[in-house]
Amino acid sequence: MLDNQVRQQLQAIVGEAFYKDDMESLVTHSYDGTPMLQSLPDGVIYPKDTAQVSGIMKVLNEHRIPLISRGSGTNLCGGTVPVQGGIVMVMHRMNAILDIDLQNLTATVQPGIITKQFIEHIEGLGLFYPPDPSSMAISTIGGNIAECSGGLRGLKYGTTKDYVIGLECVLASGEIMRTGGKLMKDVAGYDLTKLLVGSEGTLAVITEATLKLIPPPKAKKTMLAMYKDLYGAARTVSKIIENRIIPATLEFMDNPTIRVVDDFANLGLPLDMAAILLIEQDGEPEMVERDIALISEICREEQADEVSIASTQEEALKLLTARRSAFTALARLRPTTILEDATVPRSKIAEMVLEINRIATKHDVQICTFGHAGDGNLHPTATTDARDHDEVHRVEAAFEEIFEAAIQLGGTITGEHGVGLVKAPFLEWKVGSSGIAMMKGIKDAFDPNHILNPGKMFAKESRRRVVIDRV
Repeated sequence: MLDNQVRQQLQAIVGEAFYKDDMESLVTHSYDGTPMLQSLPDGVIYPKDTAQVSGIMKVLNEHRIPLISRGSGTNLCGGTVPVQGGIVMVMHRMNAILDIDLQNLTATVQPGIITKQFIEHIEGLGLFYPPDPSSMAISTIGGNIAECSGGLRGLKYGTTKDYVIGLECVLASGEIMRTGGKLMKDVAGYDLTKLLVGSEGTLAVITEATLKLIPPPKAKKTMLAMYKDLYGAARTVSKIIENRIIPATLEFMDNPTIRVVDDFANLGLPLDMAAILLIEQDGEPEMVERDIALISEICREEQADEVSIASTQEEALKLLTARRSAFTALARLRPTTILEDATVPRSKIAEMVLEINRIATKHDVQICTFGHAGDGNLHPTATTDARDHDEVHRVEAAFEEIFEAAIQLGGTITGEHGVGLVKAPFLEWKVGSSGIAMMKGIKDAFDPNHILNPGKMFAKESRRRVVIDRV
């Protein structure tokens, strides 16, 4: 529990109703979307505006009390677990759309707005905000920015960082800083906006964001391609890109995932396929028709057993919803579901999936793989039981080897989930010791007392590299 004087100072800023330290509030903010991680905070606070955030930070910085800023807690890297106690700052009261600028095609929002609600509002105005994380019905824009969330449309449209052009944030000291703005060009000094996107709450508390909007596509078509040969599916992905076609969505599901998703969504998928590609193209009607026809031809050339095009918008939406529900469907199998992400060059997708399968067999664990084939971001997902400590240990060993395999294939330990607590031991594998030193220097400059989301990003010690036995 906090010192009573500090508690009273925080209550004076937000009001007694918006500072909580009863056990129910502490427990409900002791975990996030990451399984098997939990730690109690000392309090939970709900600011209503930037001035209150600034006041809170001044108090916490003075007393060296940790602060964990949080949206809906849907992240999968332990990024909002208060591992050193302190205060969890929940941003849900700051959920307004402050400005829609039709002349500059921008929106300025507070961080607590739910992603899907924002997207639906923008689409109602005839505009388009492409980032679409699978958690968008629950996750907040602020959380998306903190983790640099991706989504199904990332191949063609990019991720959150490509649409954040300005930020207002509060530093650990309580100072308020603005970066960027409604500008398409701005090279005045370091790009602090991009630095803050994906910083996982370790550098500042984001209180306002200016987002780029674009015109919506005029037409859209969705198709499925089914393969008994995993390499045929992988070759299709590479060949589509080689033909200068960038689909809006190019998703992959392996056989175990197909079976679970079909049982969940009742799609009537053939259960003997090694892989399915879900492909969507959007844009001008003539281009969409041309691209879908060429993609269908490529799929057949690469020995797809079946190619089908959704005949209605409802059918297309059902297919996309089924893919978005892959994690939910897998979570029905066992008490604990661990969803990871590792990214490789898209030409290495088949090799990576085979490595995942080999590693799963080696450690005697069940891992299903799906993900964003177009950008090489795969989601190996283990179904297990947290009560079976031996099996959980084998799952952790398997994922360690999976991260190593991704790096050996020219990839990375995370494409969109972030580092947080879970990937911290492996970050040095990707960025090297000099990269870690540089990042720590940046952290020191922003947060010299290390009160912002402590214990994340940087591990106490890096995990040793795994030597993978490929025999």
